[in-house]
Amino acid sequence: MAQTAQERQQSQRLPVEFYGSVQDGLRAAMAEAGLDALLADDASDVAYLTGFFHHPGERPVALLLGVDGTATLLLPELEREHAEWQHTAATLVSYPEFPGVRPPFEHFGAVTGRVGYAGSMSVARLAEVTRAFPRAELVLTDLVTRARLVKRPEEVALHAEAARITDLMLTAGRALIEDALAAGGELPSEAELAGHVGSVGSRTMYAEHTDVVVVSPLAGGLVYAGANSAHPHGLPSGYRLRPGEPFMLSLGCAVGGRFVEGERTFILGEPTAEQRRYYEAVRQAQQTGTEALRPGVRCADVNKACLDVIRGHGLGGFLRHRQGHGIGLGMHEPPWLEDGDGTVLETGMIVSNEPGIYVPEHGGYRISDSMLITEDGARPFTAYPRGLDDVVIPV
Repeated sequence: MAQTAQERQQSQRLPVEFYGSVQDGLRAAMAEAGLDALLADDASDVAYLTGFFHHPGERPVALLLGVDGTATLLLPELEREHAEWQHTAATLVSYPEFPGVRPPFEHFGAVTGRVGYAGSMSVARLAEVTRAFPRAELVLTDLVTRARLVKRPEEVALHAEAARITDLMLTAGRALIEDALAAGGELPSEAELAGHVGSVGSRTMYAEHTDVVVVSPLAGGLVYAGANSAHPHGLPSGYRLRPGEPFMLSLGCAVGGRFVEGERTFILGEPTAEQRRYYEAVRQAQQTGTEALRPGVRCADVNKACLDVIRGHGLGGFLRHRQGHGIGLGMHEPPWLEDGDGTVLETGMIVSNEPGIYVPEHGGYRISDSMLITEDGARPFTAYPRGLDDVVIPV
């Protein structure tokens, strides 16, 4: 019997058992570090440990994970139903409002022993916790960050689906331009192109998935053309694409809160010798970066091998950033593919591989894929072609 459209949809949410396993793994690391509990207030850490996704604001949301097997999520009462709907893997303790007659963290009750906290906690938040936990010893720790470095198979599957949708967005962006050229009308602006690809990504999710986990950004990215693309993190504007210029689709999306990015630089019309030189230098650098990514290699060494290709082409003066970064529940997270990061790559890590050059008053050239570190190397999640012929759009 054929499946209905609803039956074919896949859920973006991981089962409660997944979070139980994550918590147990972290408890083992806590015990080894001599911690009695761990307090996590970063929104992505909370999502990683409990499955509760929310929009962070002034109202604290924090997980107190005990080495004794307890997991208590502090949250405002207005979020309680939201957390219950998400089947949050923790006991819920709510407070009425912020700042509150009774400070929020006091609702945890008496907390004692050595309690770890992450470096992402703000100074003001740490002061609140210190006042609320007078009998506890607060200890800075990176245990959650380290746990998040290596992705579990369930997470890898979500990243792979995000990559599939990212490839659809890249294809849709190119199609919009080709359709405009065929119709003889004006080409889209950066903002129009960005809106279009973001809509394709989000519509695909809601059509094909259930329990869509809404994070920011859900789907979309940066779109810039001509000289605007010489700014690595430029924002889409009303500038319209023009024949003869490069333009960049720096796209990505999150499925189940797990991100992927895929970026391609396109050229409108037959590329000049200068454009060919720029593009091929970046393409070769990205390929070298792919070959250098493997378990047991330091991030700093991979970055050097990748960017040395661009320097070897005499284009080092146009470098503006490292080779890449970790990616997971955050679009940017450790490890960092940069000269100052000595982290040794491990199987199951996910990093972006995105060398680029930026030529003032001309444009930028960047190719990016999110890469899974495997037992014998690395493989890209995104599959959109990278060859020069594949990114030239005839005019």
